[in-house]
Amino acid sequence: MRVKSIEDVLVDSKIINEAVLENARRLKKEKGGNIKDILIQMGHAKEMDILKAQADQWDLEVLPVIETEVDAGILDKLSVGFLRRYVMVPLRIDKERLVLALNDPLEQEAVFDISKVLGVNYVERVLAPRQEIISAINRLNELKEESAKEIMEDIDEGEEEELLKDIENIQEDITLMETEAPIIRLVNKLMVQAFRERASDIHVEPFETEVKVRFRVDGILHDVLSLPKRIHSAVVSRIKVMASLNIAEKRLPQDGRIGIRLGNHAVDLRVSTVPTVNGERVVMRILDKSSVLMGLEDLGLYPYDLEIIEGLIAQEHGIILVTGPTGSGKTTTLYSILSRINSPDKNILTIEDPIEYQLKGIGQIPVNPKVGLTFASGLRSIVRQDPDVILVGEIRDLETAEIAIQAALTGHLVFSTLHTNDSASAVTRLIDMGIEPFLVSSSVNAIIAQRLVRKICPECKKEYTPEAESLLEIGLSRKMQGKKVFYRGQGCKACLETGYRGRTGIYEIMLMSDSIKATVLKTSDSNQIKKEAIKQGLHTLREDGARKVEDGITTIEEVLRVTQ
Repeated sequence: MRVKSIEDVLVDSKIINEAVLENARRLKKEKGGNIKDILIQMGHAKEMDILKAQADQWDLEVLPVIETEVDAGILDKLSVGFLRRYVMVPLRIDKERLVLALNDPLEQEAVFDISKVLGVNYVERVLAPRQEIISAINRLNELKEESAKEIMEDIDEGEEEELLKDIENIQEDITLMETEAPIIRLVNKLMVQAFRERASDIHVEPFETEVKVRFRVDGILHDVLSLPKRIHSAVVSRIKVMASLNIAEKRLPQDGRIGIRLGNHAVDLRVSTVPTVNGERVVMRILDKSSVLMGLEDLGLYPYDLEIIEGLIAQEHGIILVTGPTGSGKTTTLYSILSRINSPDKNILTIEDPIEYQLKGIGQIPVNPKVGLTFASGLRSIVRQDPDVILVGEIRDLETAEIAIQAALTGHLVFSTLHTNDSASAVTRLIDMGIEPFLVSSSVNAIIAQRLVRKICPECKKEYTPEAESLLEIGLSRKMQGKKVFYRGQGCKACLETGYRGRTGIYEIMLMSDSIKATVLKTSDSNQIKKEAIKQGLHTLREDGARKVEDGITTIEEVLRVTQ
């Protein structure tokens, strides 16, 4: 009896029709891949519907969520790469019987290979979604992996001399790299661990007798590991080899990047080294290129602020500035805005240092001072490229500010960032740079100041009663004590015992109204400008933070930390 193909099964089950199937076959011929994946990507079929149809055909069970009970030691016999390639994972082994989750019931040969390797006579197959199987494989791999501490204990005296063996294959998935060199395993493990713990930066900091490794998670640095001083140069050299830096040059700062794969994530690490009295210090910024860009609705804006921003980005010309210290989420906000206004009828160009995420349909230019491409020279060229919208990564000097203002006055919508503490200070900064007050008031549409606050961990969130003084400090009245429920995190494994998990933004949006413009023409004092803005209804950063405290999103301590 001929086994029905997946295509016949889906048509017979009325999940798709012949026209859809023909279209999918055409795409398969043009671009490759398999019919099942093409149909799911096109939105013509859901994976669970396909699995149920296949389960009926083969008389198998479907598990929407899977939990594997096998010992992680099974990965000594079956490689992670093999299981990921064939999308299957052992769930249980009982004497000579194996329960195996797989995504494609037609994959017979790999099932036979697994039964031989594990020495079982009977394999019971169950179907499961692809992502569930991959997640189960990753969980097994995490259980099996050595910790960075365990790897460090393997490193013998003199290991540094063995360092430069096996330095290739950087682009392959480092969670699968098998190498005997402990230094290489240690560096790989630190990168994997940092990514899994949602770190944004890895710090390798040498001191007189030890080397500290720290991760920045949700904006706060945490100690992770203490390495012996003797392996410091080996660890730094390994990182420099991966980043294609000069390992012989230890007296000058160097910058580079590492492109790696961590499972199904493409990750960029921006590497910076500087010489210190105790040796080279390394900081790696982690950028997940495969992460989904946040929408405006996901940034933590309240509906009234979202409405203001929607109105601002619909304008045809003028400057919108986003201000805040380094690491306050300015770039993410601007990328979310650009994604919202990106359409085929708009020519959007950016000049950035560096380009953190590549945006489809937008022309992005990286600053390159070595060849004379600065913000100012790049911006001057962008203006001649007939743009509708321009993003300037940062206004650092008078020349860049002048060209940006000129572009805004000649009919372009310009977005940029400034490093100032609040919205009113941005006006003062521009005037201090040498921009005439009348140009500031006529070109700037709005200034958005922002900070990132850590969110209370949902796993260990608990009610508590704050002190009256704390409430007053963030602008909430004593009357609120006992009338409103306040929360904080107790600390748990999910949040690394911090009580916080993830971050959200707090914002103040200063619209350049006629009265604020008049104030700017009279004075560049940021206090006077802010007073006028508050009269006009400005919600300050602290007020926005206080609202998020009331809503149980963050804590009083967090708001005070970022707005002091």
